[in-house]
Amino acid sequence: MFSFFFKLFALKRDAKLLPGPKLALVEGSSQEEGPEESEEIRKIKKVQSFFRGWLCRRRWKQIVEEYIHSPHAESMRKRNSLVFRMVEAEEEYVSQLEILVSCFLRPFKMVACSKKPPCNHEDVNSIFLNSETMLFLHQIFLKGLTARMENWPTLVLGDLFDMLLPMLAIYQEYVRNHHYSLQVLTECKQNTQFVALLNRLEDKPACQGRSLETFLIYPMHQIPRYIITLHEVLAHTPYNHVERKSLETARNKLEELSRQMHDEVRSPSAFRRLS
Repeated sequence: MFSFFFKLFALKRDAKLLPGPKLALVEGSSQEEGPEESEEIRKIKKVQSFFRGWLCRRRWKQIVEEYIHSPHAESMRKRNSLVFRMVEAEEEYVSQLEILVSCFLRPFKMVACSKKPPCNHEDVNSIFLNSETMLFLHQIFLKGLTARMENWPTLVLGDLFDMLLPMLAIYQEYVRNHHYSLQVLTECKQNTQFVALLNRLEDKPACQGRSLETFLIYPMHQIPRYIITLHEVLAHTPYNHVERKSLETARNKLEELSRQMHDEVRSPSAFRRLS
């Protein structure tokens, strides 16, 4: 990258120093030949200016073509492509959370307030723990990602992950509770009214034939997905890049969080509520 700008600087410098037609002799005799000599000088200067411009354009084209085919440019193209894919994946994830909340959580909350509810508020809270909070968090994160696209090709993500990381403790609670939420859901399915309502909700067009269990599993994969994405982005982020350190920090913290969640799921205490 630095060599690219160095070549641009050299190009500007060389353009100023390009040798033109020697005007010294002409200027030396200009006092003798009068107006005709001045016209000749203007013609020479015009040709000289055209020649300089032609050389600059040719050199500029060469520099640009060299950069386009350079390893740095190729790496930046791959990096930007990964960021675009990340935005698309985040949009899809927010859509999944919106369906979980609007098509399932809120209807069950309303039913829990009825005189003869097929499930109570405690059941609903156990099944959908932190779902609304996760939706709100990722709506903000997606808004930040979308705003970054307006600054393309300068795509800076480190500060967004700095904002996201402190909030990810809700995922620890969600993962820790996941097996229990499925158990509560299974118990609720013993009620025919609950099953009838669940079938109606799952038949909504927005669900596209997917079950409630499918939407409950999506958040379980989100942290590993971020880790994979950051590994790929860092592979195409130069070591002297302004945000490499912040992205490495985000990746390391996510990996540590993922290990903690994995250990909690595997530990016997994670199943104490299932007995």
